[in-house]
Amino acid sequence: MSETAVPPPPEHAPHGQLPTGGSVRAITRWGEPVMHRVQEPVSTYDDELRALAADMVATMYAADGVGLAACQIGVDRSIFVFDCPDASGERTVGVVCNPVLTLPEGKDRQIDTDLEGCLSYPGAFVDCSRPDHAAVTGTGLDGEPVAFEGDGLLARCLQHETDHLQGTVFGDRIATKARKKLTKEHDRAVEEYPAGWPLEA
Repeated sequence: MSETAVPPPPEHAPHGQLPTGGSVRAITRWGEPVMHRVQEPVSTYDDELRALAADMVATMYAADGVGLAACQIGVDRSIFVFDCPDASGERTVGVVCNPVLTLPEGKDRQIDTDLEGCLSYPGAFVDCSRPDHAAVTGTGLDGEPVAFEGDGLLARCLQHETDHLQGTVFGDRIATKARKKLTKEHDRAVEEYPAGWPLEA
């Protein structure tokens, strides 16, 4: 997910800090097959998975993002990382493998419409409507259960990144008119985001 982010020390890390020491990778764009299919579940928790997560974290920060799924660096694996504030401004960090998303229903379901962007379609933002609260459960890098929930941008991020692992980009969730506006914004900014971005930024 795209949002300008400066990573001071996180305020909320219920399952530990994000892995460090990774390498920045080029971000995969919408249209690549890996972006539009259900990702392979994580079944092995090892050094390779931890290294992948570290690269995802490094890439997310290099691109000024608040969340990143493995498919966004071209890896077909059901895992995302995030460092994102909620409605109060408190930042939460985490890694989630094989996420299961839970959204409010009935009278508890309130819809929030706000600008949304994606690092895999950089330079473009349009309004996208989503529930204003979200919860995700899954596993961490050692296979331990993890759970995160929140409101504001954090709720949007948890939904956006879980969508990626189901092969859904947020452009699939907006009307045709908004999708055309998104495409125009993206095309105007294309020179700012070369094919190897953020490696070639």
